[in-house]
Amino acid sequence: MFEIPIWEKYALSIEEATDYFGIGQKKIRKIVDENPTAEFVLKNGAFTKIKRGKFERFLDQTSCI
Repeated sequence: MFEIPIWEKYALSIEEATDYFGIGQKKIRKIVDENPTAEFVLKNGAFTKIKRGKFERFLDQTSCI
């Protein structure tokens, strides 16, 4: 099995998003909790993924950090 580089992944785990964006896990979880229906949130039960490109655009348009 091969590993896809983090910058090429469509969706990131919270931990991967923390590494990729340089934002703490608590802050990313807070952003997800405050925007549960946002386009960048991908939920499967209790498991949450962050759509990398959409989250990048969200961060570009907001001052929440």
